Amino acid sequence: MVDDHNPDYTESKPLNTEFETITPESTAEHADLSNEFTPTEHQTAEPTQAEAASSTQPEDAQETHAIQAEGEAATHDEPDYDAADFAAALANFDREQAAESAAAQSMTAEEVVVTGTVIKVTDKHVVVDIGLKSEGLIPLEQVLDAEGKPKFAIGDTVEVVVEREEAEGGYLVSYEKAQRHKVWDKLEQAANEKTPVKGMVLSRVKGGLTVDIGIKAFLPGSQVEVRPVRNLDGYIGTEIEVRVIKLNKKRGNVVISRKELLEEDQNAKKAVTLSTLEEGSVLTGTVKNLTDYGAFVDMGGLDGLLHITDMSWGRLTHPRDLVNVGDEIQVKVLKFDKDKQRVSLGFKQLTPDPWLDATERYPIGAQVRGRVLSVTDYGAFVELEQGIEGLVHVSEMTWSKRMKHPSKMVKPGDEVDTIILSVNPNDRRISLGMKQLQENPWEQLEEKYPTGAIIEGRVRNLTDFGAFIEIEDGIDGLVHVSNLSWTKRIKHPSEVLKKGEKVRAIVLGVEPENRRLSLGVKQLQPDVWDTFFAQHRIGDVIKGKILRTAQFGAFVEIAEGVEGLCHVSEAVDATGQPVKMDVDSEHEFKIVKMNQEEKKVGLSIRAVGEEASRAEVESYKEREHGGGKAPSSASNSGNSSSTTLGDLINWKRSERE
Repeated sequence: MVDDHNPDYTESKPLNTEFETITPESTAEHADLSNEFTPTEHQTAEPTQAEAASSTQPEDAQETHAIQAEGEAATHDEPDYDAADFAAALANFDREQAAESAAAQSMTAEEVVVTGTVIKVTDKHVVVDIGLKSEGLIPLEQVLDAEGKPKFAIGDTVEVVVEREEAEGGYLVSYEKAQRHKVWDKLEQAANEKTPVKGMVLSRVKGGLTVDIGIKAFLPGSQVEVRPVRNLDGYIGTEIEVRVIKLNKKRGNVVISRKELLEEDQNAKKAVTLSTLEEGSVLTGTVKNLTDYGAFVDMGGLDGLLHITDMSWGRLTHPRDLVNVGDEIQVKVLKFDKDKQRVSLGFKQLTPDPWLDATERYPIGAQVRGRVLSVTDYGAFVELEQGIEGLVHVSEMTWSKRMKHPSKMVKPGDEVDTIILSVNPNDRRISLGMKQLQENPWEQLEEKYPTGAIIEGRVRNLTDFGAFIEIEDGIDGLVHVSNLSWTKRIKHPSEVLKKGEKVRAIVLGVEPENRRLSLGVKQLQPDVWDTFFAQHRIGDVIKGKILRTAQFGAFVEIAEGVEGLCHVSEAVDATGQPVKMDVDSEHEFKIVKMNQEEKKVGLSIRAVGEEASRAEVESYKEREHGGGKAPSSASNSGNSSSTTLGDLINWKRSERE
């Protein structure tokens, strides 16, 4: 067979294990070769093809073959072949192999495009008959389409370039190089003239995309769009228009850009937009990107910012609540800086401000229905209409004080009925109420629980200043710490009450407007102060125990739950010496002051001593006049009607003796 790419090359027949009959002409033709050929050590070491073939056969097969050869020689009486004849055949084989190798090397060096036929598709290669002894192997990844399937089937013709001979057999051929040769001139022209070419995105690679533009070209990720793209996978399988920006024919590399075409188109549109753009104009644009603070709108090659505060007269949590990427919307130009090419856009400005006549449309006391937008710790925001929302404060949700969080009452999306409490158009605020639609339990409370009424309830909460007692759902009364006991000095309500226990109390006062109910516990017991003041008068001498002391005196318990004060000036004996006032010590005190309204009692030890002295004088006089034994000094005086302090002291001394 004559090779199309090497006309001088003629395919030789394969050698058989049996020698062919060599004619004298051929022997003469190759006489020079046969004379020059002599067996060498190398040839002896390496067996011929026939020997190699025979050596691989089993011994019995070789023996049979030898017998058959002897029989045929005996039958046909064929002449024996000598070493010269074998050398000629071997030289012819080597020449054929060298010619094929030279042809393959010529293809490889010049990168000749060869047309071949697909004979097999494996998991790694597409096997192609390229007219050589061995087949060509195309790496499978070179002929996969966008879906990952081979482009060619068995029997299809394909153009390839021979790259090299593989050690394990066959030739490595390249489909991509053949395509490059085919379209290279076209691409060079497109690069020089900067004309766009179309291509199919095949796959994502490190740093960008692979695009089929006749050959595989590299599209860097930075050249895909005008702005950076995070997800390139979305372009796979799409047809795009690109520009060739770099060629390397030697290496076969092609770099393309889509960004350049987009920028040129954008700049052309921008020039038109800038010539017609002015503040106050209304344009149609396309939403290109969304951020937390707004949306960027393409108005024709020029992007403007639609801030979230200019999207709606109401409140938006995110721009996506109103628009999405790709939406076409009408916007109004609010500001335009031609030098910096910055444009501020508005969407809500296309409609009237709903707050302008909010006072007329939402009078105080009117009942309105709205949708809960959001719930916070302090209340719920309710949308009454697009752009108008009001706040229901937590205190205006229910009459009960037991609600801990507004989410216990409403959740976003709920439809609720409310009452307009106040409207402030300047601050764009409306206060709403929900409890006003319910019956106010405090309005009838004064009639239901008049002052002096005895109630029973459960202790709901304890604080430093008192205890809250729930008497019915939503109604709590406060027992102040001072109204817990007549006799004990209560520092904290927990000393008397426990949370959750039932107690009886008396109503001390009701304030419906302030939603206050005052209760008392000690008022159910007799007032020990009233009892004390009824049984004692000023001048009474009573016994008391020191409870605590201070710089100005001592507090003395003179009855259960009743305390009196003995001032430091009153804590002296008859001789004017201070009396030691130790806690828990007991003394006799004389009541010197009493104030029932202020519940105060003044005590004195000194007054008790004075009272005792007068009593002793009276006793001495009675003894003297009654004929009792008088002191000698008194007798010597001879004047029984006058008694001096010295006489009394002498008498007391004699009494002790």
